[in-house]
Amino acid sequence: MPAEIIHIHPENPQPRFIEQVVEVLRDGGIVIYPTDTVYAMGCDINQNRAIERLSKIKGVKVKKNNFSIICNDLSDIATYAKVSNHAFKTMKSYVPGPFTFILPATNDLPKLLQTNRKSIGIRVPDHPIPLEIVRMLGNPIITTSVKDDIDDIIEYPNEIDFIYEMNKHHADLIIDGSWCGMIPSTVVDMTTDDFEVIRAGLGEFE
Repeated sequence: MPAEIIHIHPENPQPRFIEQVVEVLRDGGIVIYPTDTVYAMGCDINQNRAIERLSKIKGVKVKKNNFSIICNDLSDIATYAKVSNHAFKTMKSYVPGPFTFILPATNDLPKLLQTNRKSIGIRVPDHPIPLEIVRMLGNPIITTSVKDDIDDIIEYPNEIDFIYEMNKHHADLIIDGSWCGMIPSTVVDMTTDDFEVIRAGLGEFE
């Protein structure tokens, strides 16, 4: 069946619709949702079959994925990533915001996400919809950008009709959260205390 589209208010997400999203995720579904950067695709971090399916959609082997996870705030991060005091203090200045922080992974990270890099990307986006989803779900969701690998001009589409046509047979649910950006997050490598921007995106990191 083609994906269902639901309209969720970008500033005041309706709880009944967030509950619907959470049910899909707990059922092992794939959801497309807005963030403070671009539209993203993801699943429940605890649903292994969904992770395998997401990897197939993105055309990567599970153990070679570069997925990140969305947390509701910094309190959950220590479960999945090793965070030095220096990294934690720095991250507090930038979250919520348009950043992905690469940190050493802990053994509590689901095994399917424990890649050869032994690291994980962490996001706390400045957008009510994904934050409410994670809060109501009770654990992080996986996030990977919705990309158009064919179009050299519009790499990150933000029109729901276009996103639907691209992904209606991949995702189970697509959230129309109104306008979303077209610039991805800034990626900061924090696997050591010599922080390094490895992708310049929407956020400015100093």
